[in-house]
Amino acid sequence: MPEGNVALPAMRVSYEAGALDEAALAPTWHEQLQEWLDEAVRTGLAEPNAMVLATADPEGRPSSRTVLCKTLDARGVVFFTNFTSTKSHDLQATRYASATFPWIAMQRQATVRGPVERVSAAETAAYWESRPRGSQLGAWASPQSRVVADRHALDAALAAVERRFADAEKVPVPPHWGGWRIRPEVVEFWQGRPDRMHDRLRYRDSHDGWVIERLGP
Repeated sequence: MPEGNVALPAMRVSYEAGALDEAALAPTWHEQLQEWLDEAVRTGLAEPNAMVLATADPEGRPSSRTVLCKTLDARGVVFFTNFTSTKSHDLQATRYASATFPWIAMQRQATVRGPVERVSAAETAAYWESRPRGSQLGAWASPQSRVVADRHALDAALAAVERRFADAEKVPVPPHWGGWRIRPEVVEFWQGRPDRMHDRLRYRDSHDGWVIERLGP
């Protein structure tokens, strides 16, 4: 093996941090997800609300990226983005997504999967008001997912937006920016266990109510 290469086949961790059984679950998926998210925050994990969002284009070709969950309630999980982005084009076409919260340090992950919808203009405006001004300006400046000439082109675009709104007390919401909500049909909670015999418990919408199922690891 060439010097400096990581011995990938030998890399393994024995997951022994906890267990998950049906009796320990909250009554609803969103309460359980909020409970785990709160624990991740208390543990001090970096970006505990980060989730890996998977989408597919109309030809079924998948792509994934990390986004930040900004709303969690019984309706679903929400993230905000540019509507001209690749992810938004995928979501507009297929109206379906999956997102995983990778709490690796806690030997846990949670995945939500289901149809998507745009959040209301009022919800978008409320979140927009909470963003730092720099992030607001960046949303106006970024041609998200499009090819740009170089870093200078991005810096120049941001400088132009700063001049445009220099005298504005508040930066308005761009018409090409807003939120998407994943409305889960399935939510899975995964807890690592020794010998790869992991706990996997799933809330599934049966259309007659939510059912809880255990899956093989």
